[in-house]
Amino acid sequence: MPLIRLVRRSPLPAAEAWRRLTNWPRHGTHAPLTRVTVTPPGPTGTGTLVVARTGVGRLAFDDPMEVTAWQPPTAAGRGFCRLDKRGAFVLGWAEIEVHAEDGGSHVGWREDVRVNRLPRALDAPTGWAGRLLFAHLLDALLRHPVPPRPPRRTPT
Repeated sequence: MPLIRLVRRSPLPAAEAWRRLTNWPRHGTHAPLTRVTVTPPGPTGTGTLVVARTGVGRLAFDDPMEVTAWQPPTAAGRGFCRLDKRGAFVLGWAEIEVHAEDGGSHVGWREDVRVNRLPRALDAPTGWAGRLLFAHLLDALLRHPVPPRPPRRTPT
């Protein structure tokens, strides 16, 4: 499949755009028939495993991705994250880049995704569908705020 490149300009500060884009479980909220889990739970870092399970029942597959680069944005610098796909069915990688720009942020999303054993003749329609899906996901994540976490209750 051809490389998918998406760029967005967001009014969100870079830190907020980054927070929304790297809240992995929320990806499943906006991707059809998909649930995303993260191991280990807690803050993301190099080595975190993100698994997107797509489908219904026995007609589902896992897309495991390992975070191989993790650098949140700073006030003066860019944020960069790379996920390498580790599954047998979905191959490739994804990169997210965020930096401050003109009071908001500049967001780049690159994805090289291939489906194992899919004939080359299906590259064009697969690329078209991938662009639609990732553009929808990127726009939805930037548009919808992350709900605040409820305060932790301490035992009394």
